[in-house]
Amino acid sequence: MGVTADASSLTAVRPEKLEILDVLWANGPDGARLPVRRDDAVERLRASDQPGAAALVQAMPAHGGVLDEDAVDATFLAVHLELARLSEFVHVPQRMAQSLRPVVDRLRDSGEGPVRIVDLGCGIGYDTRILAATGALGDGVEYVGLDFNSLLVDAATRLAALEEIPVTFLVGDALDSSLSMEDPDRTVVVSSGVLHHLGRDNLQPFFAQTANSGVAAFAHFDVNPGLWADVGAWVLHHTRMREPVSRHDGSMSMKRAFTTEDLLTYASAGCGRAYHLRCDKVTNLYPRPEQIVRPVLGLRRDLGGAP
Repeated sequence: MGVTADASSLTAVRPEKLEILDVLWANGPDGARLPVRRDDAVERLRASDQPGAAALVQAMPAHGGVLDEDAVDATFLAVHLELARLSEFVHVPQRMAQSLRPVVDRLRDSGEGPVRIVDLGCGIGYDTRILAATGALGDGVEYVGLDFNSLLVDAATRLAALEEIPVTFLVGDALDSSLSMEDPDRTVVVSSGVLHHLGRDNLQPFFAQTANSGVAAFAHFDVNPGLWADVGAWVLHHTRMREPVSRHDGSMSMKRAFTTEDLLTYASAGCGRAYHLRCDKVTNLYPRPEQIVRPVLGLRRDLGGAP
């Protein structure tokens, strides 16, 4: 759209750090899983000045220099199960319902047919499953989870089946420019904890892709930087999580988080004038668990006033 983020309005760029899970999984152009060489994963972490994280990966089993897939799978599932417990503790599904319900109600009243919630980077689908199971968004809502990691999609599908929750989980990449949405006029795209994973270089294209898809609205929830970013995050993740990888990646998530101003700048640059945008500042003077995440919201301008 010929719009770029104005560097003068962005928080000073910090060197990009990595979470350990970032280096343990790779997909080819066709979406198929690729083997990951342990030395390559370790070097990526060392190059970003993360020797502790590199040591954790160096200790993982490998065969012929390639990380053992069973060990990687066990790590991914263990971390995401702990993330689900953390999501429960900080009330992410409740925060999502609170922000999404007015938008869903508006769409439900504006036409016929179901409203579709598409969760990008859904992991094992905890937030989506809770929304569907509790009916927090009302009747006539369909839920779809999308993640590039087939292991997590399989786990989410199994859990939804065991819990008899009507959610569909699919393998797909949130950054795939060919990704299209069925009935975008009645679709709301959401995510939780994805934006900081994308990194600065991918944020504007991510929002631009949303605008190009023409979905009715979006709500991307991510951690709110502040007092929790260092000491608070360390305490939270070391008291709530047992896995060393979970502790490292959880603390790193807080450090990689974007300010409200940055999120609005990137969203505006990507979406142009197509969407009303909102991202509330949340005080961190007396942080509460439910304030650790907050959304950047977008509502298509032809659908009414700001969300």
